[in-house]
Amino acid sequence: MSITPLDGKAIVYAQGAFNTPNGKTAHGLARFTRRYAVLGIIDDNYRGQDSGQVLDGKPNGIPVFGSLREALDQLSERPDYFVIGLAPDGGRLPAAGRSAVAEAIANGLHIDSGLHDFISNDSTLADAAREQGVTIRDVRKTPDRDKLHFFTGDIEEVDCLKLAVLGTDSAIGKRTTAWLIVHGLEKAGYGAQMIGTGQTGWMQGAKYSMIMDSCINDFVSGEIEHAVVSAYRNEQPDVIVIEGQGSLMNPAYPGGFEILAAGRPDFVILQHAPTRQEYDGFPGYRLHSLPEQIQAIRVVSGREVLAVTLNHEGLKPEEIADACKKVTEDTGLPCYDVLANGSEELVRLIAGKLPSPDAHYPR
Repeated sequence: MSITPLDGKAIVYAQGAFNTPNGKTAHGLARFTRRYAVLGIIDDNYRGQDSGQVLDGKPNGIPVFGSLREALDQLSERPDYFVIGLAPDGGRLPAAGRSAVAEAIANGLHIDSGLHDFISNDSTLADAAREQGVTIRDVRKTPDRDKLHFFTGDIEEVDCLKLAVLGTDSAIGKRTTAWLIVHGLEKAGYGAQMIGTGQTGWMQGAKYSMIMDSCINDFVSGEIEHAVVSAYRNEQPDVIVIEGQGSLMNPAYPGGFEILAAGRPDFVILQHAPTRQEYDGFPGYRLHSLPEQIQAIRVVSGREVLAVTLNHEGLKPEEIADACKKVTEDTGLPCYDVLANGSEELVRLIAGKLPSPDAHYPR
């Protein structure tokens, strides 16, 4: 997919976190982004390797470097941005990361960060950025209250198909699956819009976005509604896909309630990792079973789960089909691994739920 980047060329910093749950922002950018042309990833653990091969066993042409200096010395193009690809619990910037940001500023690179530690609040780094004439964008900084939206009920005018991609846990692949569904729908000729609800979705260039976990609580529902309604009014899509956050019963990241209430999806796609026994990062907290989580969605929203999408972590390639079959036996729902096998079958299922599929003409 050839895409003209919205902002420019980027190096993504993921030192010590690539190919781990704490590197999920870097993973998203390595797989797909409309905002940047990603020239490389930084993580000395995978130095010299192809980032796509490391993540998915499929080369993507984006190399992994051991350091920023190494990347700048070896790349034939100069990056414009230094993007923080870390996504640690609590969103804190480690000391090594701060040093890397200082080095990037000294080399004249703009800084984009989705962490809760706001780099622009660090006086030393902010002063250095001003001296170098570069910008710092802290994506998770909450907009001023006069720029936020309160829920209005305008969501009721949205009569295209709305899907929410929720998950049974955090860091389970909801955003990746949402993008794969959008791309699959576009490939099949349908108009589709992604509603980003996290910092990585914004960094990947989702046109209609809000960042749920840093939004003031009173405005979360309104910001979700505003993003969905804006996408509907401006784009007139066939399908709107809303990225989920956390999971309904995750002890640290209980997400999805606002999406169900304010986004008012017609159906839910539920992302699940069958090898997980406990909530990610919280030993001793049993992961609620898939049937329990499906029932919770029904009770909270009155909506049905249309399909389960599989996260195949901990599974061998030859085990994926049996894992999907087991999910179907346990839930009665179709199950797809869209990362391993593509989204075509799921897209056909979704297309059958369009309000007037017979009247649709692919664009």
